[in-house]
Amino acid sequence: MSVDTRACVLVFAGLDPSGGAGLAADQQAIAGQGAHALSVCTALTVQDNDRVFAVQPVDAALVLRQAQVLADKMTISAVKIGITGSAANAQAIAEFVSRLRQRQPDLPLVLDPVLASGHGDLLSRDDAAQALAPLLPLTTVLTPNGPEAQALSDATQPEMQARNLRARGCHHVFITGGHADGEEIVNRWHGPGAPREWRWPRIDGAFHGSGCTLASAIAGQLALGLPTAVALEHAQHYVYHALRDAYVIAAGQRIPLR
Repeated sequence: MSVDTRACVLVFAGLDPSGGAGLAADQQAIAGQGAHALSVCTALTVQDNDRVFAVQPVDAALVLRQAQVLADKMTISAVKIGITGSAANAQAIAEFVSRLRQRQPDLPLVLDPVLASGHGDLLSRDDAAQALAPLLPLTTVLTPNGPEAQALSDATQPEMQARNLRARGCHHVFITGGHADGEEIVNRWHGPGAPREWRWPRIDGAFHGSGCTLASAIAGQLALGLPTAVALEHAQHYVYHALRDAYVIAAGQRIPLR
């Protein structure tokens, strides 16, 4: 009998007790690409499928210990980062990834720069945008939504946002358009060469963990060795169908069917 060997994605993210976002979403989305998630918890949260009521960062030393034990035994094929919980954790993760890159220079890293929940609830005790600074130069694909791109870049237009973020070291910037008005969602990719955009019909309703799902799907695709353009294409199709078929666990945001 043959044994199924899967590529591993090292995930740094928070624990969402509702199961809709954070580590739970990452694990499901990465599995949906045919890869396996190695999950490092950066923060404990108090939240439901709508609101975040509290965030308790995990100590940076414990974050590193979780990651090091995994990296000592498993081959890491990609890294995905969600909330870090604190500036200290972001710095520790950046240093850890830099060490991984010494032996794996092309190791892809996908950063979902979550600055707040969909309702604006803060997800870090520190200035979230400033805390991400050490991670940006290590980022292969950055996946901000419109408000996050503006906060990180101090620019209002997508082209300038992407230019500023790429100047800070991000190799590819993929700005999602779900927060904009209109019947279509426009996602814009800015990387080496000409920019490209994808247009998707807007699905009515609000969803919990859609950003986690997208970033993790991209990381899973990159872990399989696919080119960035193909990874972005496949991940968007995956997310579109996950949102289209989302289910209800309570009033409020629906859960993507990952």
